[in-house]
Amino acid sequence: MFQRLLICTDFADANHRLIHFVPNLIAAGVKQVTFLHVVALEQASVPTPNVKKIKEAQEQLQPALAHEGEHMHVEVRVESGDKPSEVIARIAHKENVDLVVLGTPTRNLLTEKLFGSTAMNVFQKVSIPIMVLRPQLIATYSSEELALRCQHLFRCFLIPYDHSETAQLFIERIKNLVTQDSHSPLKRLHLCWVVDMTRGVPVEFRVQEAYRVLEQVRQDLSPLNLMVDPVEVRQGDPITEILNAAQMADVSAIVTSSGELTKKFPLLGPSFAAELLRRSWHPLILFPSR
Repeated sequence: MFQRLLICTDFADANHRLIHFVPNLIAAGVKQVTFLHVVALEQASVPTPNVKKIKEAQEQLQPALAHEGEHMHVEVRVESGDKPSEVIARIAHKENVDLVVLGTPTRNLLTEKLFGSTAMNVFQKVSIPIMVLRPQLIATYSSEELALRCQHLFRCFLIPYDHSETAQLFIERIKNLVTQDSHSPLKRLHLCWVVDMTRGVPVEFRVQEAYRVLEQVRQDLSPLNLMVDPVEVRQGDPITEILNAAQMADVSAIVTSSGELTKKFPLLGPSFAAELLRRSWHPLILFPSR
């Protein structure tokens, strides 16, 4: 499914801990992993690379290379630049990766406007999915827990669904990914539709329709070699209910699709994905709809 990863770290996000768990990523179907750290340029009359910090970062990530072997290709890259998102996008395309892994803290919209979001900026610049991990979790897992987390990184996905064109195309992408990988690590899908209470159509009718449509999607997925949970329909605020569903469904990640994250569209549109990115404690995988 995702065989070539670009794992980015600023050492504050705890993603650098993953250098010790490369063998566990093999169980998640990973065959190539590149660890990337971006060092800010020294601000002088002419900005120059910070040689000392580059060397320190290389030494800190060096243990990852010990896991290079027959079943895994490992690379460490330390680059200079004042715009990490641009460096990450450049390396992602150069290394032809399937997934960019980032660490970003939960934040509100005001904080995001003040300080920006590397994850959101990267998402604007790449045409491949990104995966967001919460530093608070990666930093506090024991080694045993983190090893298991790496093995099950792509084991079970919760997919928010509302039968929009974006959602339908996204289901087709999931089907293609699983079909193309005979050893896909994805074992289970959980489909969840949140019926918004603010619309004019009677809620009972919309709930029944959601169940009908979801059951059809579930049937369409049945030929795949994975388990699809009984469908779930909730009522209320889409973000809150999807986060609640993720807690109860025992999933490894919430997975959705979106276009430009900073524009405003309803439900499974970009504002939905952006708000999930701000609030979800679960790992979040975002597929660009473009």
